[in-house]
Amino acid sequence: MTGSVVVAGLGPGAQELITPEVSAALARATDIVGYAPYVARVAERDGLQRHASDNREELDRAGFALRLATEGRHVVIVSSGDPGVFAMAAALFEAIEAGDPSWRELDIRILPGISAMFAAAARIGAPLGHDFCAINLSDNLKPWETVEKRLRAAAEADFVIALYNPISKARPWQLGRAFELLRSIHPASVPVIFATAISDPRERIDVAPLGEAVPQRADMRTLVMIGSSQTRIIPRRSGAAFVYTPRFSGAAS
Repeated sequence: MTGSVVVAGLGPGAQELITPEVSAALARATDIVGYAPYVARVAERDGLQRHASDNREELDRAGFALRLATEGRHVVIVSSGDPGVFAMAAALFEAIEAGDPSWRELDIRILPGISAMFAAAARIGAPLGHDFCAINLSDNLKPWETVEKRLRAAAEADFVIALYNPISKARPWQLGRAFELLRSIHPASVPVIFATAISDPRERIDVAPLGEAVPQRADMRTLVMIGSSQTRIIPRRSGAAFVYTPRFSGAAS
C-alpha cells in the first residue's frame, strides 16, 4: 500500500479562506500532523488520527509524517497561511534530503494557502501593489546580524517589507530594533501596518507612521508591514483608511 504526504496551508484563520483543494485533502487524510493549534482547526472524524506537537519540532514532525506514509498512511501536515512561507514545506524537504532515500519516492504534494501578508494586504487595500519582500524577524534559525542585513538591504531598495514573527516573549526587543534601523533609512511618514489575527473574530488592523510605530502593538499573531517611500494612505470620512502602493515606481506623492 502506497502512502502519501501532503503539506497544506489552512490560511490565516477563517474556514472560508481554506481552499477547496486543501479541504479535499483533509477529507481524504488518515492522519493530520502539525503544531497543536493548527491541528485543532481540523475537525475530528471517524478514521482520522490527529498528531499534535510543539512549535519547535518541525524536523521531527516531518520525519514522523514520512514514516507514517511509508506504512501506507495518507498524511496531511497542516500549517497556517501558506505552507511554503516560513512553514512546514521547507522542513519536509529538509527531512527528505537528509533522511531515508526511500522517502524521495513517496507521493509528496504541497498545497498552497492564503498567506498572512496577502490576507492582511487585502483587508486594508493594496500595500503590496509594487515590489515587496517578506522577512522572518525571528533569529531562531539565523543570526540577528543576517536579519539586520536583510532589513537594511530591503529598505535601501525601497521594498514594501512584510515582517513575519515580529515579536515574542523570548524576543521582546527585535521589532523595536528593526524600527530603529528602518527609521535611519526611511522617512518618518512611511506607513506601518499592524495586522493581528486576520479573519479571526479578534481581528485588528492599525496604521501608524514609522516615526510613531511602537513594537508593543504587535504580538506573535501580528503581521507587520512597512510601506515603501511610495506607499500612500487614502483617508475616508467613514471607515478605516485605504493603504496602497502605486504600481509605477516614482509616482507623485
